[in-house]
Amino acid sequence: MKKIVAIAAMLFAAASIAAVDVNKASEAELDGVKGVGPALSKRLIEARKEAPFKDWPDLMSRVKGVKEKAATKLSAEGLTVNGQAFGAAPTPVQATKAEVKTETKTEARAEPKKAAAAGTAKPAPKP
Repeated sequence: MKKIVAIAAMLFAAASIAAVDVNKASEAELDGVKGVGPALSKRLIEARKEAPFKDWPDLMSRVKGVKEKAATKLSAEGLTVNGQAFGAAPTPVQATKAEVKTETKTEARAEPKKAAAAGTAKPAPKP
């Protein structure tokens, strides 16, 4: 009996956390996401009538009132774009910027070490 109750509880929890895809959800399903009210759900539906959202940056550029902060909150509440949560996978441009930052930091750290290893002479001891 305990196993049945545990399984039922897990199924209920999984159903309540189910993701809502902005390209497939009805107005009522969108309204069910915490942070999405009637006005935002209408803006989302109107924008997707033009074309489905490709990704989060596309949604944020086309829907008034949805920027990075709101996208983060909506994603945490279960809203997805094509099954992807906000920030789940960086776009190629974002990855390139991250790689450049990492390389620059690595190079900056290596420069002082290279100079020291190149044989900067130590000052002679004072007599």
